[in-house]
Amino acid sequence: MLRKFVSMTQVCVWLDVPRATYYRWRAAKEKTLDHVVEKVRVLCMEHKFRYGYRKMTAILRREYMVNHKRIQRIMQKEQLQCRVKKRKAMGQPAYVAEHHLKRQFQADAPLQKFVADIMYLPFGRKMMYLSSMLDLFNGEIVEWSMSDKKDTEFVLDTLHQLPALSGTILNRDQGSVYTSQAY
Repeated sequence: MLRKFVSMTQVCVWLDVPRATYYRWRAAKEKTLDHVVEKVRVLCMEHKFRYGYRKMTAILRREYMVNHKRIQRIMQKEQLQCRVKKRKAMGQPAYVAEHHLKRQFQADAPLQKFVADIMYLPFGRKMMYLSSMLDLFNGEIVEWSMSDKKDTEFVLDTLHQLPALSGTILNRDQGSVYTSQAY
């Protein structure tokens, strides 16, 4: 900001610092920045551009004293931002069920009201999926199944594990597997 009004030579005179000392300090600072830029580049490639500047700063703070804003600027300048996966639009659901629970998430007896959902479980480099049905009477998982593919067969497997029931309400989200024709 002051560079418009005062030269660096004048500032060095005021502070009684030799100009050579200032420029040596500035060159050393830029060298350390080059090392940080290279380290950020290596980390981004190592982690396949999945980490943003916050996570990258946390990793770099193990070795260096860095500010998150500096890491953000470096990543923007070097175009090393994390790649965001775009979700696929699955289209219109085959069937939209009525909401019979009407936000009454308590049951008076067992096997009266169930809720179903899918949980994503990172497992090494793969993603595993857990489909479960919970009884709202006591919060117990009644049935569950696990798969490495999130498809209709996977949730139907969980549904077919249930015994024959009458008058039971099953609540689930409006996800593509739950609104498919087969389900």
